[in-house]
Amino acid sequence: MVTDKIAQLKVLQAQAAELQLSIETERTRELLGLPAQYGFDSVESFIKAVRTASSSGKKRGRKASAKPATAGRRTRTKITPELKVAVKSAVEAGKTGAVIAAEFGISLPSVQNIKKEFGLVKVRGADATPPPIPASAQESAPAPAE
Repeated sequence: MVTDKIAQLKVLQAQAAELQLSIETERTRELLGLPAQYGFDSVESFIKAVRTASSSGKKRGRKASAKPATAGRRTRTKITPELKVAVKSAVEAGKTGAVIAAEFGISLPSVQNIKKEFGLVKVRGADATPPPIPASAQESAPAPAE
């Protein structure tokens, strides 16, 4: 029954709270004994020694982190002439930029730059020719005035 489980949960939560209080009390007692255990006459002198010990490691050039310096960093793919030719072939085969980028492990902007280099992108601007109008649009458009 649900009410029995709720009652059991409350008992277990109370036991957990008692255990946590017991751990905190024991930890505090052990921490208070540390200065005397290591031969210090006060907590303040012990804390000062701990701070000095922890800062001396930094002066020797040690890093606080145990992770290597390159952890989490990606390495870039080298854009070689062979890769450019392969991208060009993929573009000519009709593949999209996103598919090409995923296939070769390069970014989409890199694909675009390679396409530009080979003249495979449409030119936009004033000197560009407008795209052709589809036949279905020509039928419904009014005739130009002369």
